[in-house]
Order: sequence, then C-alpha cells, then structure tokens
Amino acid sequence: MIPFSPPRIDQKIIDEVTAALRSGWITTGPRTKEFEKQLSAYSGQKATLCLNSATAGMEVMLRWFGVKEGDEVIIPAYTYSATANVVIHCGAKPVFVDVNKHDFNISVAEIEKHITERTKVIMPVDFAGYPCDYDAINALTKKYASKFVAASDNQQKLGRMLVLSDSAHSFGAFYKNKRAGVLTDISVFSFHAVKNLTTAEGGAVALNLPAPFDNEELYKQLCVTTLHGQNKDALAKTQKGNWRYDIVEAGYKCNMTDLTAAIGLVELARYDNDTLKKRKHIFDLYTKELSKNVLVDIPVFRTAEKESSYHLYPLRIKGVSEPQRDEIIRLIFDQDVSVNVHFLPVPGMSFYKGLGYEMKNYPVTQDNSSREISLPVFYDLTDEQVLTVCNAVNKAIKMVM
Repeated sequence: MIPFSPPRIDQKIIDEVTAALRSGWITTGPRTKEFEKQLSAYSGQKATLCLNSATAGMEVMLRWFGVKEGDEVIIPAYTYSATANVVIHCGAKPVFVDVNKHDFNISVAEIEKHITERTKVIMPVDFAGYPCDYDAINALTKKYASKFVAASDNQQKLGRMLVLSDSAHSFGAFYKNKRAGVLTDISVFSFHAVKNLTTAEGGAVALNLPAPFDNEELYKQLCVTTLHGQNKDALAKTQKGNWRYDIVEAGYKCNMTDLTAAIGLVELARYDNDTLKKRKHIFDLYTKELSKNVLVDIPVFRTAEKESSYHLYPLRIKGVSEPQRDEIIRLIFDQDVSVNVHFLPVPGMSFYKGLGYEMKNYPVTQDNSSREISLPVFYDLTDEQVLTVCNAVNKAIKMVM
C-alpha cells in the first residue's frame, strides 16, 4: 500500500531527539527558543512564538485581540474545523464565505460582502499551501477602517480589523517575493505530523504587527499567557536564586517542548534545499502525467506572483457527482494507493448545521469539495510510486466515468 503522508523519521531526527532527551531538557528550553529564532530568520517575521499546535496559536491570538461574544470573524467555508472552532471557543460567530473557483482560497469579493460593524477579524486560509490574495485582503481592512468598532485596547491600538492568517499549510510558500509569515498582521503555522515540516505536534505564531505594536514585547507577553500566566518559564527558574515566580494572569498551557523542537530544528535546516525540492518534483511529475487526462482539473500551485509550499495535491474530477467521486476513491484504494479528501466543508458538519449554517450558501465550496481527491505527497515517495498513483487514478476514473 502506498501511504498518504507518513512523516520523515530518519537517523538525523532520531539523533537530535536522543540528544534532547540526554540533555535533561524535555519541556520548553533552549531548543524551543533556538527554533523560534531560526523560524523568524527563515520567514522574516518580527517575532515567533512556538506552541503545541496551530489551533492553540489561532485561539490565543483571537483572545489577545479581544474577540468575544457578539463579534464576527470571517473565514472560508473551505477549511478544516479548527479555523471555525477557535472562533466558537471565544464566543464569537464564524462568518463563512465562499471561495474562488480556481484555487480553493477565500474569495476577496465574498469577504467584502460580509463585513459588518461586528467584524473584528478576517481569517484567510492558505489552502494546500497556496497563498491567498493578501494585498487585496489587507486593503479591505483599511478601506473599512471607519466601519470598525474597537472594543478592546488592542483593537483600539490597531484601529481596524485584524488579519489573522491560518497558514497551517503554507510554511515556505511565497507571495510577491515574500514568504508566508510576513504577508499580513499575524500568521499561524502548523507542524502537525502530516505537514511539510513537522514537530510531531506543534505550531508557531508569526508576529508581524505594524507600529505602534512592539512584536518582541508581545512575544514576551504571549510566553506568559501560554504558560499559565507564569512570569518565569522553567529555563529562567533554573538560574541561581531565581526560583520564585508569580502568576500574573489566568493563562493557558500550550507551550512547545524541546523534544518536538528538536525535530523541527532538523527539518528546518534541510527544508529549502531538500524537502521542498522533493515536493516540487512530485508535484511536477503528477502534473506532467495527469495533464494527459482530460477529465481532471490540475491544481494551481505556481504562478508569476505565488508559489505554493507544495503541501497538498488537490486534484478535481470534471463533471463528477459526489457519490461518483467517492466510488473513484474506493477504486483507487482497491489498487493499494492511499488518497484523501481536503476538506469536508465545515458548514456541512453536524455541529455547524445545528447552528443554522447551510451548504447551499457556499456553492463553489460544495462543488470543489465534492470533486476533490488529494494525492499522496511525502519525502520518500518515489517516481515509480507517483506513476503507480497516476495509473490508479486514471484507471478508477475510467471505470466510473
């Protein structure tokens, strides 16, 4: 069976994790802090906070901005549930909007239609690692600044809607010669096991707020917030005579550990010259082979202005119904090839249907999702296996269509 997306665990990873274990630092310590510094240097953001998940990062930043009951946060209907769940956790309302037909990403025109005086945040999602139209999205926050009603100190300080990018997929992607992480106010990366760069579980908040915000000071504040509101972490407390600490707020517990950061440090060192090169090669080979099939829509992953992080290869089948798509998936699996679907739209999930959301309001999302099949992409996938996947896909489509 060709798997879908196994993590890359080699001797370099094993050696670095072993070194972390032997160092005595298995929670937040020197490796986590070094990983944060290297992430900032890689993407260019002003400060980086590593946490135990991207989900935690998104929720912490919504709460930092003062998002609460009665507020609205605009998000794409085409995303994973985490994007919406964190809004619910804050007591606010997720305002789902439809996506583009060509690239799965949030429609700027639909965002604009749904901005109200209750809108506090826009949360675009870089689906499959392909960046959204950030210049246009950022421009909307300035265009409607006069409509923005500030209800917290940070909202007053910013003076407009916050753009909080769900960049879970897009670490290493480019938009107009800038890396994901510096494309808007705040971006949140995921380092989950299936991501291009993994720490097993983990994520990072990339801080890129404009003046008068001090991103380095905010980083220090968030370190406290994400460790129970404790004003000293374990590393600081090991300094001679520095054992006493205080709880200065009712914080959360979502810090990254040195064990997971150890994996991240190895992955980051070889990301551009190894990991991304291999993923680009796989994408190009899929495109070369599958472009011969007139029944498939090849995903957009590289243009003059944008370059994906090559996270997912989301193929769409032309003219197929959802049951037919599901049958194609079954037939592909019967040929010992694993595939997936990204995503089952959040407004169609039971919890969100119970809140009154209806998929008929998101026709492009429904159409894209009903025809989508994600193909395997991982470091150890060979050219021969890519061709096996393509043959399985073509054979399954021919049997159904």
